[in-house]
Amino acid sequence: MAVSTNVSAAVGMVCEAFLYGVYCVLFIASIVILVKRYRVSHRVILVANCLLFATSTAHFALVFNHFYIALENAPFSAFGDETPELMGANLLSSVADLLGDLLLLYRCWLVWGKNYYVIILPLLTALAGFGCILPIPSLVLSINPTSPVPPTEIVPLTTAGYALPLCTNIMVTGLIAVRLWYISRVPIIDEYGKPAILKIAAGGRPMMLVIESGALYMITQLIFVVLVAMQNSAEAVLSYAGTQIYGIASTLIIIRVGLGISSETVPTTHVKFWSQSKDTIGGTWRDDHPFDSSVVA
Repeated sequence: MAVSTNVSAAVGMVCEAFLYGVYCVLFIASIVILVKRYRVSHRVILVANCLLFATSTAHFALVFNHFYIALENAPFSAFGDETPELMGANLLSSVADLLGDLLLLYRCWLVWGKNYYVIILPLLTALAGFGCILPIPSLVLSINPTSPVPPTEIVPLTTAGYALPLCTNIMVTGLIAVRLWYISRVPIIDEYGKPAILKIAAGGRPMMLVIESGALYMITQLIFVVLVAMQNSAEAVLSYAGTQIYGIASTLIIIRVGLGISSETVPTTHVKFWSQSKDTIGGTWRDDHPFDSSVVA
């Protein structure tokens, strides 16, 4: 039996409420880390982190207000219908998506040694996707103002608006994951004078890649794009909850790197390196330092 739009929207609101609570805790932790450990050098990340949280908070406030009004005044059968407030919430979701993309792009730029060429294409797809989303509220108002899902006429534009940021996520996630894998395999000369590869702990690598490369972000976006393209009412769940997941994924990266447990951090050891070519090893939110046995990120 197909799930109704009202049920999907209600489930999405409950999921968003839970995830928003999780996000609040993570946001406070990230602020403490950024302010106490890196007081001056992280202003860009601090501002972006606060903007992302403010956007997610505004989104939850609009959704909760819509839920309250539906229970207090309107019949709950109309809960899933589109309203101007929900259109604003949908736009805020896209803003949160864009901010999350920009944070990932900034991280990718640092991981790849501040190479602008690496992030040009992902940046263009992120901006193009946001540009596709901007006219959708006015189009919905002119076609079917109460449609709980995007009207058929604008499904291609809506799909493009979410598929392009997905392309950004796939590219950036791949770039970061490849770079993290590469810099976690450090060529060294051990104490016996033999070439060796210094690796991070193998047990933590899968979770490290998921958290640090933004894979959680990418998977959420992929499922959402598929549901939108299918015009499935379940897209309402991720439409609400996804906004908080965007913030949580970005904040987890900030916390992990800020605590010094990023994969770019390699334990101090008495070794000599074959070369100093891997000069981008270091914390991804701060100015990178050439790696040697006396530097611990």
